[in-house]
Amino acid sequence: MTAFAQARAGRKARRIPQLLLGLVGYGAAVMLLVQSGLGAASWNVLTEGTAHALGISFGWATNLIAVLVLIAWIPLRELPGLGTLLNVAIVGFAADATALVLPAPQGLPAAIAYLLLGLVALAFFDALYLGAQFGSGPRDGIMTGLVRLTRLPVAAVRTGIEVTVAAGGWLLGGTVGAGTVLIALCMGPLVGYFLPLVAVRLPAASAPGRHTR
Repeated sequence: MTAFAQARAGRKARRIPQLLLGLVGYGAAVMLLVQSGLGAASWNVLTEGTAHALGISFGWATNLIAVLVLIAWIPLRELPGLGTLLNVAIVGFAADATALVLPAPQGLPAAIAYLLLGLVALAFFDALYLGAQFGSGPRDGIMTGLVRLTRLPVAAVRTGIEVTVAAGGWLLGGTVGAGTVLIALCMGPLVGYFLPLVAVRLPAASAPGRHTR
């Protein structure tokens, strides 16, 4: 759907809160994974590697990758929406806010708990905001576009992206830990599991190839 069609579609009383909750939760989950110290998510590895390779800050690398990813939407025929813009505005803020109140894990068992909880939360809240059908964030748009064009399962496409991005970031000098590998292998199946459970059904405006409920 176009951004206009997304805004006009029904069930906004559920979709808008679901979108906001999904984005805030996604940002909090990102910080849980970072605080675990056991390995960042694949896109963060790529951001770190890009910053190292180009000699720029992590923030500038994040913005550069977001722009390049949005350009990659063009051949995939992905359409930005409200969720695309709010993803950029909310996720980082939610992650920073979580960092202010989240204590560092004390010991390896606590770090592992942060990693596992963060992984499941990241997949759930990712599916939650995608399921609101207000458009995907820059990075998730790659996944939804490839799922639509290839008709492959969400799990297969997401896993392929996670592994590719992590490998590229590592080659550029990013840090890969055991948690990075776990996240790369598990995000696809987890998002594929959660998405049909939380996606909002829009009978009058459902897009082919998208999960709806």
